Order: sequence, then C-alpha cells, then structure tokens
Amino acid sequence: MSDREEAMRAFLKNAGWGGAAVTPLAGDASTRRYFRVAMNGRKAMLMDQPPHAETPVAPPDATPEQRRKLGYIAVARLAGADVGRFVAVANYLHAHGLSAPQIYAADIPQGFALIEDLGDDLYADVLDKGGNERELYLAAADVLAKLHENEAPKMLDAKTPLLPYDETAQIGEVDLMTEWFMPMALGRAATEDETREHRALWKAALDTTRTLPPVLIHRDYHAQNLLWLPDRKNHARVGILDFQDAVSGSRAQDLMHLVQDARRDVSAEVTDATIRRYLDASRQRGLALDEDRFGAEMAIISGQRLARIVGVFGRLYKRDGKPRYLDYLPRVWGHLNKDLSHPALADLKKWYDRAIPVEKRGKPQGVSV
Repeated sequence: MSDREEAMRAFLKNAGWGGAAVTPLAGDASTRRYFRVAMNGRKAMLMDQPPHAETPVAPPDATPEQRRKLGYIAVARLAGADVGRFVAVANYLHAHGLSAPQIYAADIPQGFALIEDLGDDLYADVLDKGGNERELYLAAADVLAKLHENEAPKMLDAKTPLLPYDETAQIGEVDLMTEWFMPMALGRAATEDETREHRALWKAALDTTRTLPPVLIHRDYHAQNLLWLPDRKNHARVGILDFQDAVSGSRAQDLMHLVQDARRDVSAEVTDATIRRYLDASRQRGLALDEDRFGAEMAIISGQRLARIVGVFGRLYKRDGKPRYLDYLPRVWGHLNKDLSHPALADLKKWYDRAIPVEKRGKPQGVSV
C-alpha cells in the first residue's frame, strides 16, 4: 500500500472501522476522493482530501494583496484541502434540521472524514429516471428559505469562521473569463483595457447587491449535489452534499445556481415556480423581498457566477486536460446571455457584445487536448 492508503486504513481502524470493505467512487473536478465503506451491516462514506493537494487557503484576516499572492483558492475563499471547513458546515446544517451528512469521525490534519452515507439518489439521477421535477425543485427552494431564516453566522463553530463572499473573491472569479475563456475562444489574450473594464463593470454591478443581511450560501447548490430522501420529512427530504466552500453572501446565489444549472436544463415552468416558492416561503418567514430589486439582484449574482463557470470550464480544458466540461458551455452561455439582457447588466452586456461576439459564446470549434 502507498503511504496514503496506510494512513487511510489507520484512520478507519481508529474510527472503529478497521477491516471495512472500501470501494472507490467516481471522481469529480476536485482533488478529493470518496469511498463507500461497509462493515458488519454498517455503511458510511470516506472522504480523502490530501492536505497539501491544493494551494493554500487564506487566513481570515488576510488582505486582498496577501490573498492574491497565495493563489486562486485564497482569492475566492475556497476550502481547498481544508477538511475542517466541510466538517464545520456539515455540523451547522445538521444542527438546523437539514440533511447534511452526519460526521462520524474526522482527522482534519491528515484530511480524512468518515461521514453518513445518504445513498445514491442524486436529483440529477432521479430526474433522469422520470422523477417529479416540480416536487424536487420546490423542496430545494424550501430548504433555502429555511436556511435563510437566520443571518449568516460569524462562526460556524468555535474554530471555524464563515468568511464573507467579498469583492476580492467575486472579481477574482470573473477574471477567469478574461484569463481562460477569451484566449481559447478568440485566439488571443484579453487586453489590459478589456480586463480592467470587465472588472470595473462587475464591481459596479455587484456593489448594488449588498443591501440585505448576508446568509450562508452553499456556492454549488444544484442537481448533482442534492439527494432526494423521500422517506424523511419536510426539509430533511433534501440531502445536501459538497458544501465545504460555503461563505456568507446574497440569498440569490444558491437559488439561481439551482435553476440555472450548468449541467441540466430546468424547465421554464419549474424555474418560475421555484423562484416563486422561495419568495413566498421567505415572506411567510417575515422577509418580504422587493421583487423588482431582487430580480435585479438575481440577474447580477447569477451573471457573476456564470462568468466564473465559463472561465472555470475553460481552465479545466486548457490547464487540466478535461475537455468534457466544454460540452456544458452552450447551456451556460445561454443562461449568461439571458442574465445580461436584464437592465441591471446593460453596461456589461455592451462589454460582452463588443469583446466576445455572440458567435464565440459556446464551445469553441476545433479544440483538442
């Protein structure tokens, strides 16, 4: 066995799972690995996150300059290789009655966590098999409304702050559009003026979205990170995964990620019903959102996220040799074009129409690994 495998077996033994059968699961775009663990009729999931597999995270008090020197993970306030963030968010969600996996054991310095196995019924798979799209999406909207009952906590536990999704993170993310997608699509690097104007326009738009108290946002709330658990009741019917990058920010963030999914089409009827369900559920909890203002915020917040995703998919292709993500670009651009049509993003629409012509928005032709 490799040193990592020996460490994994030692962790399982210390957790009371020595001799368990360990079956690897398919990987994703991260450096984490997951295993299904079974022993004596019990089952669990093992998370393996090598502690030095990512660039460093930033200390909570790091300046924007210090974060930029550390790299993208620090800029965007991602969890990176910090299993402690996963454990803290899981415990917070679970304490609020939501179906995040229970944490059975964790070795944060070594990057291992043994967690509850919530099964295989991802939303995406249930829907592919004919599941009720409306029912599932309304349930996911209810979870967000419940999660947003409370303002974002400053601390998830005694040691783990919930960091704000601030301007440094948001602008650092939209830089991926000019850094990675534009060269791939246009055959040339973005100019300094193009990059500078792109940043300034997003900054101006995002500055208008900081009027409501922040809430905890998942950052990756979509059909491949949600599980359908119909045997549970109320909000617990929705299992929540892959939440380690949670930060505090706009209540529009996860809602728009849910309905403007990069990997699957959500029907217009279900999209509208999901947004309406969230607004109504929020009103029942005492928060009456101004629908025009919130509509503008949804377009801005979603547009920023989609610009990031376009850049990330370009990076996954060019840097990491993962061309399959390019297949999602037409759908992502379709969502982004819709958001750019909102009056709140009129100036950014002009920039995109000038810098990235409509015919260049999608999967680039003739790309190869």
